[in-house]
Order: sequence, then structure tokens, then C-alpha cells
Amino acid sequence: MSNRARLLAAFHLPLCRNRDNHHGVLAGVYGNNSQYYYSYVTIPTEHDTSGLVNAGSEAAEALARQLMNAYPDATCTLDCSTPFQLLIATMLSAQTTDERVNRITPALFGEFPTALDLAQARRDTVEQIVRPLGFQHRRSGQIIATAQALCTEFGGEVPQSNKELEKLPGVGHKTANVVMGVCFGARALTVDTHVGRLSRRLGWTRATSVTRVEKDVTTLLAGVNWTKLSHVLIAHGRSVCTAQGPRCDECPVVDRCPKVGVVPWSGGGQ
Repeated sequence: MSNRARLLAAFHLPLCRNRDNHHGVLAGVYGNNSQYYYSYVTIPTEHDTSGLVNAGSEAAEALARQLMNAYPDATCTLDCSTPFQLLIATMLSAQTTDERVNRITPALFGEFPTALDLAQARRDTVEQIVRPLGFQHRRSGQIIATAQALCTEFGGEVPQSNKELEKLPGVGHKTANVVMGVCFGARALTVDTHVGRLSRRLGWTRATSVTRVEKDVTTLLAGVNWTKLSHVLIAHGRSVCTAQGPRCDECPVVDRCPKVGVVPWSGGGQ
């Protein structure tokens, strides 16, 4: 049996304790034959769901800027040319990937390039286009309703405030932040699964709720471009610090990262 197999076998139960004696679920095992690490996802308790871990904002900002310098080209990965298209594409990206959305948007925006075009679209036509994403009946209804609301309330243009964007059908705070940050230059932290997970790993928050993660990180990193940071965290979370197991030997901020939730394997079991 290989060392890796022995290590995996040692965690025959999914529930373990981390080095701070918090319960968590084993999320991944990584490393080489000489040294292994495991990462876990903490199970929060009623009294341990929020609060900053990294005590010094200067140290936190230094880490953030070092990470941002490592991904100078990180940007929104949805292929769009107008605020309307980004709004619709971001809505469609819920419960799927940007890559899958990018496969269907050329057809969607080729036929319905503006809010007025989509507002007047036949629902069955739109359903056929978005079908590869799943939930096509709900998705088509939402984006048509949003296009209609844009036409009736905003003259077919995308509003430039979170408050007005979040009044649109199917548009939540996360979608509004994407549009405001990418299209209108707002400083907006978009907390998706990668941003939330890495914010906890980097010691910027203990929170699990999207709103609290956003509040903790933007308060701690007041001097950072939050929109750019969102793109960088997503890129880093997809390529290096993955949910399955962070590759710390490839990490550009390994010297600063507190590695919250990443524990060296010491040869024991539970």
C-alpha cells in the first residue's frame, strides 16, 4: 500500500478535528511521498461563524497585494461586450460554470443583443438556447423578466447602482456586485465559493455567510481594489488553492499565508 493510500485509509471517518480542536470534514489530501498535508472544512458552531483571524490590516493588505501581483491578468471570465450582456450572463452562471455559460451566450446574444430584443423574445426560443445549462424554464423566465424590467423601468439600460440592480427580477447582491465592479468601476467584492473559501484560508475572516465575509474582508482590506481581488481569488482558487487540496508548493504567497485549515500530516489518525 502506498503512503498516500495509508494516509487516506487512516481517515476512514469523514469527521476529524483540526489543530485548533474544531470539528471539520476532511476536504483533501495532498503532497508527495515524503510529506503530506490535509485540508479540512470547518463546521462552524453558533459562536464561531464570524470574526477576523488576521489581526493586522497591514499584513493582510501586503498578502493581498502580493497575491494580486501574481495574477496581473485576472479578470472576469464571462465573455460579454456590454453591461446588459454581463448582467444576463452572470444571472445564468448561478449553479453552473462560467465556461458553460460562455458556450451558449454567443447564440443568445447573437439573437438577442439588447434588453429590448430579449424582452420581446419567445420563451421557448430562449429555453432552447439555455437548455445546456439546466433549469432552462426558470432561467429563461428570469432573464426575459429582467430584460422587460430594464425596458419599462430604465429605458433598456442597466442601472448603475446596487440598489436599483437588486430590484430587477432574479438579481441578487452578488450579481449586482459583478456588474458594478466590472462595468462601472465600483469597488465591489463578489463573494462566490472561491472568494469565501480563500478568505477563510488566508485568515481574513471566519465567517461562512456571504454578507459577513464581504463585510470582514472589505473592512480589513480597505485600501485594496476589491473588484480585482475578487478575480484574483477566483483565479487562485481554481488553479492552485483548490477545494480538493491546496498545492502550497506552487503558491505565490506561501511565505505569508497562515494556511488556515491546512494541517501537516503527522502520522496519526483521528
